[in-house]
Amino acid sequence: MADLNQYFMEFSPLEEEVLAILLQSTITRTFDKGDYLLQAGNTCKYLYFINEGLAKSFFSREDKEFIMRFFSEGRVFSIFDSFLNRQPSRYALVALEQTTVTLIHVDTMEDLCKRYHSMETFFRKLVSVATTRMMRRISEMLEDNATERYNQFIAENNQILQRISLGDLAKYLGITQQSLSRIRTTR
Repeated sequence: MADLNQYFMEFSPLEEEVLAILLQSTITRTFDKGDYLLQAGNTCKYLYFINEGLAKSFFSREDKEFIMRFFSEGRVFSIFDSFLNRQPSRYALVALEQTTVTLIHVDTMEDLCKRYHSMETFFRKLVSVATTRMMRRISEMLEDNATERYNQFIAENNQILQRISLGDLAKYLGITQQSLSRIRTTR
């Protein structure tokens, strides 16, 4: 099980006082496979830290699902456009297996960022990393072919590969399951 305290200390160290206040303000919840952490149309009010489990972010259009990211243990994430702007999200978050998350409310983050420079630094780094990853994701979808995207996914996410359905992997790569099967057999 991943440890939020350890995550903070490795990603962007916080003073003990700040960390104590933060940890007192968190909520831990367990979601069953298929449960929504966030439904599209709702405003994202939390940063999510996965203690144990796996989730995906996606949106649907004309009965077709587009998967943006997968999130596994030890990751802090959010639907940042909704979180930052406090507006309804186009994206949904759903648990792909039983998933335990620690939730940090937007008001808690805002208050701690105002009061403590180290928390503001943490949040700036978190948003910077998320932005960089999303830019890389957009770039790979526009510039790389399906085989390159598959190989990149394997290189970066091999530890969760067996936990993701082939259908979800194909949706993430932007290809059909048949195309994914062809890529996997030629690899």
